[in-house]
Amino acid sequence: MTIKDTPEAWEVRSSETPFVGNKTSVRTDEVVMPDGSVVRRDFQVHPGSVAVLALDEEDRVLLIKQYRHPVGQKLWEVPAGLLDVPGENPLHAAQRELYEEAHVKAEDWRVLTDVYPTAGGCDESVRIFLARDLSEADGERFAVEDEEADMEHARVPVDELVRGVLAGDLHSNCLVVGVLSLVAARTGDGLDALRPAEAPWPARPFEA
Repeated sequence: MTIKDTPEAWEVRSSETPFVGNKTSVRTDEVVMPDGSVVRRDFQVHPGSVAVLALDEEDRVLLIKQYRHPVGQKLWEVPAGLLDVPGENPLHAAQRELYEEAHVKAEDWRVLTDVYPTAGGCDESVRIFLARDLSEADGERFAVEDEEADMEHARVPVDELVRGVLAGDLHSNCLVVGVLSLVAARTGDGLDALRPAEAPWPARPFEA
């Protein structure tokens, strides 16, 4: 048996959108179950996201600390952001986020992993990139606002982050998944065996 997620579409009898927000919306579908019953499923419709685990020459990960209102905490995270334009190339979006949130550019990009953070209640898909060969970006710093105006920055060794994840001190999904995926890749076939930065992404198709 091959352990691999597979696409599938169950019959939807009806669909409505009771809420539309600035970036996301909520959809209610009536879905036919395998036994023939029909149930309502409410979920958030999301454009998708990218995240960047930026690793420097001293084996440190570039982090930002940002206030997250829904959980009432300031979380250490990796740079990340929404796919604002339908069909946007995720690599270009990741490069933009790394510049805007950290004023950093990278020469070596690879796909670290793709995840559905909360598949039971949201259709968001996130592509987490590994970025290496870092340097300061050219030009002026991006003008931040709202929560981003209060961000803190740090570069933290990978081993320290792993300990923080396992101790329950770090909770950001992309940071946790990204760091542990990095360690797994190193102990497996190595970082150079990761997928190329332009690898297909069925959850969010794009033009190269």
